[in-house]
Amino acid sequence: MHMRQLGKNGPSVSALGLGCMGMSDFYGAHDDATSIATVHHALERGINLLDTADAYGPHTNEVLIGKAIRGRRDQAFIATKFGIVRDPSDPAKRGIDGSPAYVRASCDASLRRLGVDHLDLYYQHRVDPRVPIEETVGAMAELVQAGKVRYLGLSEASGATLARAFKVHPIAALQVEFSLWTRDPQENGMLDACRALGVGLVAYSPLGRGFLTGAFASPDDFDADDYRRNSPRFQGENFARNLQLVEQVQALAADKGCTPAQLALAWVLAQGPDVVGIPGTRRRDRLDDNLGALDVNLSAAELRAIDAVFPPDVAAGPRYAAAMMQMINI
Repeated sequence: MHMRQLGKNGPSVSALGLGCMGMSDFYGAHDDATSIATVHHALERGINLLDTADAYGPHTNEVLIGKAIRGRRDQAFIATKFGIVRDPSDPAKRGIDGSPAYVRASCDASLRRLGVDHLDLYYQHRVDPRVPIEETVGAMAELVQAGKVRYLGLSEASGATLARAFKVHPIAALQVEFSLWTRDPQENGMLDACRALGVGLVAYSPLGRGFLTGAFASPDDFDADDYRRNSPRFQGENFARNLQLVEQVQALAADKGCTPAQLALAWVLAQGPDVVGIPGTRRRDRLDDNLGALDVNLSAAELRAIDAVFPPDVAAGPRYAAAMMQMINI
């Protein structure tokens, strides 16, 4: 397994981790037994970074991952998150809480659900605009001192927020959406801020929520309860325009002799040795396909060709609906 270091003084993790959100939420039907088998397969293949959050389910994904790592804790580097507040009785509602009391309570609850005595990486899922980042990270730092957490991270935080947080306690990783069709970290200073501070960047949705694999030809391909049906990039004219881009990625992948997913992941990994991807899947065959990206080396000319097809801001539509975009720290 190719390993990469998360941050200047952070842990060594697999260059590709496993995003576990879709095993419990958002992407239609799921089966726990199949998902657990996929987690086991990932660990056997050398993937150690498992990414979850208390918001996924809500709560049920952490329980699932806890079951999957039982008896295998030493193989897994567990990353989870707090901060997005969801009500199990109305999962569509969203809130954000970064208060110190909520930080402490959320950590204890995640430890119980996962069945572990410490979290390897603990992220603030979204920055709470009502609470100074110094207060939130101060509470997170207390968890490190208490032995409940090893490393700290932020998700979807601006470069300025990251710098303020880092003054309170070292931040190992910034998790942000980053892919061929979401180039924001390169454009808004996030990646530069990470490198200035020695923070690793963890790219979530590196396959564009599955779209960059070429597996979808129509919005009708999604289950009725699949979140993507309500996502701007997967709707109407946006879907059609983005599909044309993916068709060009498929052609580039064919020329390279790899799958579109492998090309898209190889591009993410080629953005620097401090970048780690966490593609999500419930299936072992797709996990194996994703891992094939580790053997795809892109030349400078190939990277230029890919950038010509997918320059920044080329994707049609915002990456989230308006309510979720308002939760992004800019």
